[in-house]
Amino acid sequence: MAEPLTVGRFAPSPTGDLHLGSALAALAAWASARHAGGRFLYRVEDLDPPRVIPGAEAAQRAAFLRLGLDWDEGPGDDPDGDADRGPHAPYRQSRRGAHYEAALARLAETGRLFPCRRSRRELQGVASAPHGPEGLPPYPASLRPPALAPDWYAHPEARADAALRFRVDDGPVTFHDRVFGEVTEDVRATVGDFVLKRRDGLYAYQLAVVVDDLAMGVTEVVRGADLLDSTARQILLTRALGGTPPRYAHVPLVVNAAGEKLSKRDGVPGLGVLFNRGVSTETVVGWLAWALGQQPAPAPIGAREVAAAWDWTRVRTTPVEAPLTLAGP
Repeated sequence: MAEPLTVGRFAPSPTGDLHLGSALAALAAWASARHAGGRFLYRVEDLDPPRVIPGAEAAQRAAFLRLGLDWDEGPGDDPDGDADRGPHAPYRQSRRGAHYEAALARLAETGRLFPCRRSRRELQGVASAPHGPEGLPPYPASLRPPALAPDWYAHPEARADAALRFRVDDGPVTFHDRVFGEVTEDVRATVGDFVLKRRDGLYAYQLAVVVDDLAMGVTEVVRGADLLDSTARQILLTRALGGTPPRYAHVPLVVNAAGEKLSKRDGVPGLGVLFNRGVSTETVVGWLAWALGQQPAPAPIGAREVAAAWDWTRVRTTPVEAPLTLAGP
């Protein structure tokens, strides 16, 4: 029986220049899909309008293409990227609200969704348990509404001024990560019932990424190791929506000299700055390939060469420190 077609994706948030950490995940995702002879899509995660920086999306797409990467589905090549190409348009999350609403309605029908009007301050004090990935104690089942009408979601007043939470009734989740190996998490103990739509009306990352990956047929998710603790939640949500979870691979983080995840204040130039300084594409790709364990030294190389020899067994789990400069022609 033939292996199913690999469908990978890259989904940056347009909040600034594409930096080395994002580029590391982009190269790994693209190289893995191309090595397998699969398809690749580009999606824009612009769910949070206040954080979106004008011009950042176009700059990120230009840097992605400058690396020698491409996509089969996603924004068009026009300056504004509005001419989406592919059967699953639109490829911007800000335009996919109808898909997220349909998923929420389905979860409500199956008893996996409920409204929550507790403030963050209230939730901070509900338990003495260690805080989870979102900085709060696990949401306890005792705070769920005692009863909900079967058609509650159809009535706007039943969800007005409320966050919408996914009801976690499942046991521990075990999955195989292509870099970190077998991982097990009991979401009830680490996070509890988690938010899918915020009180201010914004859709949560956990919902949008799962709905879009399912709708677009994504079979392989490659991203930074800082998102490893989102995976169990996304697997539960995928199953609740009747889907099959994709394969996961979490690549090492690019960090500053203090070992912290790279941020704008670290002074490490983004890809646009590097290219404007005359650093060659092959030099940047060479550093990324070395950071991903694909070559023994950060020597110049092209993206297609990386894809041709891609090997997941070489990818490290430990973070890699970003260089303040990249020398090269």
